[in-house]
Parts: sequence; C-alpha cells; structure tokens
Amino acid sequence: MERWLNQSSTDDFILLGIFSHSPADLVLFSVVMIVFTVALCGNVLLVLLIYTDPRLHTPMYFFLSQLSLMDLMLVCTNVPKMAVNFLSGTKSISFAGCVIQMGLFLTLVGSEGLLLGLMAYDRYVAISHPLHYPVLMNQKVCLQIVGSSWAFGTIDGLVQMVVIINFPYCGLREVNHFFCEMLSLLRLACVDTSLFEKVVYVCCVFMLLFPFSIIIASYAHILVAIVHVRSAQSRKKALATCSSHLTAVSFFYGAAMFIYLRPRKYRTPSHDKVVSIFYTVLTPMLNPLIYSLRNREVMGALRKGLDHCRVGSLH
Repeated sequence: MERWLNQSSTDDFILLGIFSHSPADLVLFSVVMIVFTVALCGNVLLVLLIYTDPRLHTPMYFFLSQLSLMDLMLVCTNVPKMAVNFLSGTKSISFAGCVIQMGLFLTLVGSEGLLLGLMAYDRYVAISHPLHYPVLMNQKVCLQIVGSSWAFGTIDGLVQMVVIINFPYCGLREVNHFFCEMLSLLRLACVDTSLFEKVVYVCCVFMLLFPFSIIIASYAHILVAIVHVRSAQSRKKALATCSSHLTAVSFFYGAAMFIYLRPRKYRTPSHDKVVSIFYTVLTPMLNPLIYSLRNREVMGALRKGLDHCRVGSLH
C-alpha cells in the first residue's frame, strides 16, 4: 500500500490509446463517442423504466436492471478518460487512477459474466417450471443471485488489483491500450510475471467457463422442454423469451473469450484494443437495444412513459 501511495503521487502511466489525430481516426473517435452516448442513455432509460413501471417488477427485469447498471458503470470506467486524453492531447494517468480503473473494469466484467450465466437459469425455470416460478425465483433467491454476481466480480477485481499494485514498474511506463488493461500493465513490470499470468489465465478460464456451463446446461434443458411443447404458439413464445438473452451472451462471451482465452503468442495489442472497444462500448450499447426493441413489455412501458410526458407538457 505504501508503494502505491508513493507511486500514485510521483509516477504516471502513459496510455498510448487507439486513435491518432488523422481524419479517419477522428471519424472513428466520433463514432465511438456516439455509441458511448447511446449506451449511456439507453442503459439509464432502461433502469428508470424497470424501477418505475410496476409491470416490470419481475425477476427477469430485476436482473436486466442490474445488467444495465453494470453496463453503465463499464462504459463510464474507460471511455471518459480515453475521450479526455484524446481531446486534450495528454496521455497520462496516475498510478492510483490506473489501478482503480483496472480494478473496476475487472469487477464489472466478472460480475456481468456471472450474471448473464445465472440469467439463463432464470429462463430455464420460467420455461421448464412455469407453475413453480414464483416460488423458485422468489425475492430472496433473486437477491442472492445478484449479490453473488457482484461479490464474485468484486473479489476477483480486488485480488488482481492488490497483486498488480505490488509489482514494480519501470521504463517508459507506456500502456499500449486506451485504458489500464491488466495484461497490458503486466508487460511493463520489471519482474517476471509469467507465474501470475498463468494463474490469471486459469482464473479467466474458470470465470468464463463456469457461467458459460450454466448457460449451456440451462438451454439444454430449455430445448428439451420446448420440444415437448405441443402448441406452436407456446413454442414460439418460449424461444422469443430466450433470444434476447442468447444474443447478449453471444456478444459478451465471444469478445471475452477472444481476449482472455487465446495463448499469449497469438495476442497482438492492436487486435486486443479493437475487441476491447467492442465489449466495453458496443456491447453495453447493444444490450438495452436488444432487450427493449424485441420486448413488448419494455416498449409498452416506454410508450406509457412518453404518454405521461406528453400529458404533463400539455398541462
């Protein structure tokens, strides 16, 4: 801790970023900021709709509100600092700021990964045991699911943050990324970090495959249940309730596995930065769109809210 305090006041890291000031990169930066704005507004709106409309006070929407909250925090962890550095022409970030940014990022990614896995279990209960759903997914169970997701991610983020703090850093301290990404920081350590990297790799495999196995098992049971449904309309409705979640899972896990489950020799900083943009900015934007545009209840709550606004403005 003493080393952290000393370094935070004297030594900064340099974030090399992802954009230059060429015309093409200026356009790409503008696109990223538009996506960031849509992600910010979409997730805030979805959280407000879920908490203000009584029709959305169900376990599925409670989980969705937590997912939106995680996405909201995720885009605010990395993008504002990247934008400030790009627009101001500075690239520095303090040691303390870098460590906090990395810890928040790891916490949120870990929490969201587990929550997406446990949301698959919610869909399994809803489709395979609809009559017992209110009992199996009561308020206590929902709070335990959300609490375990946050706790799981927080412990992972704190443990890795403490280890990173205690590594000595030297040289130019140039982080070849647009935020303080853990693997990019490890490349700057003055000591051999290969053992820690192997441990991190094993942890990443567990953190990704554990919730992913819950998803696979849940949807295997869901498919069996759907096959035994005789009504084509009921079968279509069951598939529709799962499609949004499967789409969100595909985006999140596809990008996360590409980043963290590849062997080191196949990793390149340029590829990592592009994929990181995808799941730190684009996925948080897509999640509220996926769950709102394809969901009648959310769209109904939105129309109801707009009607209230129109009536209020007329008076």
